[in-house]
Amino acid sequence: MKRGDVRTFLPVALAALLPFAALPARAAELHTERSLYRNIVVVEDDGVRCMKFGRNAGGRQTCQTMNDPDRLVFDYTRMMMGALYLNPDPKRILIIGLGGGTLPRALQKVLPDARIDAVEIDPAVVRVAYKYFGFAPGPRTEIFEEDGRVFAKRMGRQGIKYDLVLLDAFDHEYIPEHMLTREFLLEIKSLLAPKGVLAANTFATSRLYDFESATYYNVFGRFYRLKRGNRVILLREGGLPDRDELGRNADLVEAKVAPLGADKEWLLPLFGVESGWPQHTRILTDQYSPSNLLNGS
Repeated sequence: MKRGDVRTFLPVALAALLPFAALPARAAELHTERSLYRNIVVVEDDGVRCMKFGRNAGGRQTCQTMNDPDRLVFDYTRMMMGALYLNPDPKRILIIGLGGGTLPRALQKVLPDARIDAVEIDPAVVRVAYKYFGFAPGPRTEIFEEDGRVFAKRMGRQGIKYDLVLLDAFDHEYIPEHMLTREFLLEIKSLLAPKGVLAANTFATSRLYDFESATYYNVFGRFYRLKRGNRVILLREGGLPDRDELGRNADLVEAKVAPLGADKEWLLPLFGVESGWPQHTRILTDQYSPSNLLNGS
């Protein structure tokens, strides 16, 4: 869901996505609709089917190879599977942002005994995921059609804890503003079990990059960042695992995740501890939001 106006940083941010996100002009349009929140378009080209938000936007939200639907197409989804290197056996998982259902599909396959809560604000996106991307919730997966932050607050009040939380909520521009702030991250932190893991999909290049880094650090401390097209932030309650633990956990899950395209030879070298933002970088808050920041107010 769109909050505020972050368009002033988008040209730089979108440039980082274009190498893998641009759609061929010849792609066949399979479906289009205007939901309450966005324009949803489904296109297919050369056996790859994609969902995007907005007719004129080049960026794709979800893509699926039709003859191998389980294989992860986007680098960022493969990097999100790196969360299992921080906890190889999560029992309860929260995913905020459904898209075509790529992440819950992958986690259902890799962790069939895990309980998965997937939250998507737009019922139209859920319908498209079912109809055009073959998404089918497993017996231990539940879909919630509501705002992800509202859901997180409710689970926090109920004392629910998750071993793994994945943040992948985007509109046609970027992450909704109310899911970028310190207050939201504190709500997510309250949901993490001891040694619970958070994975967040963000842009690799934008005017918000340092502010996002400072805000995550303020709430969680040190975190890993993986960059390939996008940046994926990975962290664990109680502190980051060292390289040896990452390697051991990678070995534990390799047979399950490698067939999806997330093998350890590709994934492990991407791990690095984020650092280098200016010391006094402002923290994003509900009152001092990205739009206030970028507009100079």
